[in-house]
Amino acid sequence: MQPLWQQYRHQFPVTQNLVWLNHAAVAALSKPCAEAMRNLAQDALDFGSLHYEKWMATYADLRSSAARMINATPEEIAIIKNTSEGISTIAIGMSWKAGDIVVAFKEEFPSNLYPWKRLEAHGVEVRWLSIFDDLDRIDQAAKGARLLAISHVQYLSGYRVDLVKIGAICAAHGCKFFVDAIQGLGAFPIDVEEAKIDALAADGHKWLLASEGCGVLYVRRGFQDEVEPMEFGWTSVAKFADYSSRDMALRQDAGRYECGTLNTIGCYGLRAAFDFLLEVGINKVTPAVQSLGDQIWAGVQARGFETLGARTPETGAGIVSFRKQGVESQLIVRRLKEAGIIAAPRQGWVRTAPHFYIAPEEIDRMLAELDQF
Repeated sequence: MQPLWQQYRHQFPVTQNLVWLNHAAVAALSKPCAEAMRNLAQDALDFGSLHYEKWMATYADLRSSAARMINATPEEIAIIKNTSEGISTIAIGMSWKAGDIVVAFKEEFPSNLYPWKRLEAHGVEVRWLSIFDDLDRIDQAAKGARLLAISHVQYLSGYRVDLVKIGAICAAHGCKFFVDAIQGLGAFPIDVEEAKIDALAADGHKWLLASEGCGVLYVRRGFQDEVEPMEFGWTSVAKFADYSSRDMALRQDAGRYECGTLNTIGCYGLRAAFDFLLEVGINKVTPAVQSLGDQIWAGVQARGFETLGARTPETGAGIVSFRKQGVESQLIVRRLKEAGIIAAPRQGWVRTAPHFYIAPEEIDRMLAELDQF
């Protein structure tokens, strides 16, 4: 049987031009995603909004597909423009009071740090941990906390946390559990029920292989009444289809967090991207991504590069960052780009992030380019 990357490589035309190791930044589109957006654009070009009912069906299908991937229900999925909007919806929508406690992590990407830090000005205590702290330290910090916010995969080191164990800690302490899933969703399985996750946000343009500007927010049904809509618009209310209504009762699902017209072309693409990955099977994608990350990790270390963090089968993900003393990361990234290999400079490190359709031979090609340093 063909390796997974060979089975689906034809769905990624970028492979004809580049070795794309930058999925932790902005992914190259898959054919299904691009074709879905192209079809919507052509339909709107030819018929305007004549087929608006199909657009509405696509919104519903996107919620259903996202729910399938994380073991939620469509009523728990809101369509958002990016991960930051989802995080802010939770951070601003909860009713905070002085003395409340949040557990957050100092190595987070700013989108999952700034909203929690702003709460400090309102008397909320933020207990700042390291993403590398052990479960005992997390358990201690979660005592008495109202919410814990963490990334499934840390954006620079690629450190992947155990959502199930952290979720159990939160549940034991009555602490709400929020997950920034953008660096994991699409590459690693997430089960919101098993992990007892109360809210989760992810944009589509990284490991989900979709475009920028369209993502999903999961809010557990029993948690929705505790999170007021950050933005309030005409589609936030239950009777949004009745333009003459002035009834402001909220929708009885996560649609209450959608305050107006959605990014329709982005929804077409993201729905197709979810469906494509569900067809491939996350259970197949995960070991492929893990293996490519392991290959980079071992290969750069063998060439004298320093790797960031620690990597084990339990904590490794698709992101591997490395550097070499005396060599600027921007120079390495530029030389790789000249060779048709795309990585990213991040805080003095070279960050690589291959998805399942990348060939192991392409990793070897990247490693060979590093021999010049």
